[in-house]
Amino acid sequence: MGRHTDKVGDAFPRAPSQEEWERMGQEERDRVVATLPGEVTYEEMAMPEGDSHQEPKALAREALRGYFKRRGRKAYVGSELPVYYPAERRFAPDLLVVLDVENHRRKKWLVSHEGHGLDWVMELHVGGDRKKDAEFNVSRYARLGIPEYFIFDGGRLTLEGYRLATPDARVYTRMEPRNGRYVSEVLGLELQVEGEDVRFWAGNAPLLVSEEFIERLEDQTMSLQRRVQEESRRADEAERRFRELEAELARLKSSRS
Repeated sequence: MGRHTDKVGDAFPRAPSQEEWERMGQEERDRVVATLPGEVTYEEMAMPEGDSHQEPKALAREALRGYFKRRGRKAYVGSELPVYYPAERRFAPDLLVVLDVENHRRKKWLVSHEGHGLDWVMELHVGGDRKKDAEFNVSRYARLGIPEYFIFDGGRLTLEGYRLATPDARVYTRMEPRNGRYVSEVLGLELQVEGEDVRFWAGNAPLLVSEEFIERLEDQTMSLQRRVQEESRRADEAERRFRELEAELARLKSSRS
């Protein structure tokens, strides 16, 4: 999300530099946290791109939240959250992950206040100019030290991945897929395009969202029901056969007496 220029960046609020933040007392820091806006303006936002933009983002966020919750690992997974790096123009990624932090609702991410920058970012592109995601953000996110950045192009149905080769690097190395999947070292997951969405994998197991869990449970329930019905039919057949044999045995005993 956001235009790919800093020409109008000075017109919008920015977080103080890290040096300024460290000189502040707690009361002043609290005032900064409270007053920085928890939204971005229309001038900073890209044009809405409909379901092709919203649905893959929502599914990816749900899959990642469920994954970390099931693993019992603290992680914040956000979407279009205003992010404030020290003295930098704010931005609001389509999807972001910060590991090992408390997962509570936030209106913004102020790096100096949280004590942690973003670990992982994905931008979803559908149409129009790709320069913001493919050029400007590749440079900006690397300069900010975000370890991994992915771009999902919902129009072309392609996925790109970028990684900092070392923690101190400030230029991304482009990832190469393995058997059609990209390996995210940050998340400990693999990613690939599946249909019109991005699918995450933990080893050979796909990360499922609630709708898929429900469908899978419904299939398992129906399969179990059919199995119970078949076993019941077999039991009835065995009972009928037992009664026939019992009657035949009684008839034979009766004929010999």
